[in-house]
Amino acid sequence: MATTVTAELTPTTDTTPAVANVPAKEKSGAQWVGKFPGSASLDDLEPTFKANATKFIDAIKAAGGTVSIAATYRPRERAYLMHYSSMISRGEITADKVPAMDGVNIDWVHDSADESKKAATAMAKGFTIVYPPALISRHTEMAAIDMTIGGMVGKKIKDASNKDVEIKQLSDLNAVGATYGVHKLLSDPPHWSDDGH
Repeated sequence: MATTVTAELTPTTDTTPAVANVPAKEKSGAQWVGKFPGSASLDDLEPTFKANATKFIDAIKAAGGTVSIAATYRPRERAYLMHYSSMISRGEITADKVPAMDGVNIDWVHDSADESKKAATAMAKGFTIVYPPALISRHTEMAAIDMTIGGMVGKKIKDASNKDVEIKQLSDLNAVGATYGVHKLLSDPPHWSDDGH
């Protein structure tokens, strides 16, 4: 006949609250530019816009032009860093008013307002910001491309319907791009997107 042994359990009396291991925030500055890198590859675009942009770029190259791509997809974390570093550097917001973003452990506030602004300005310069970046943009939605186009003035390019269009000035490409579904944002020189924003 088996013997049953009953073990007496002793309740724990440790009432110390559990503390989450939260990493210390890193001060803002130029070192943040290398974090959350963006892409300059057409492969990182939304499929439909990728196809349209590829056809437009191919048409430019076939006409004898050159294309240099600076940016396509931009992670939202990178857009956040670009947006607020630019805003702080331009004096449009103070560092202590910048909202936090999950996954971006940055401390925008330094020992003085001047130091906070200097650190943000260093970031903005590192990002080579020309046009104030939006927090949510066609780049974060994989539907924009920043590119510099050269060598097209005086040449003919085929639009999406295979019609030859003479390029007398670079802005003539805007209408051609639109036939491919690649629209120019006039206020931002290198920026093209699926909807012109």
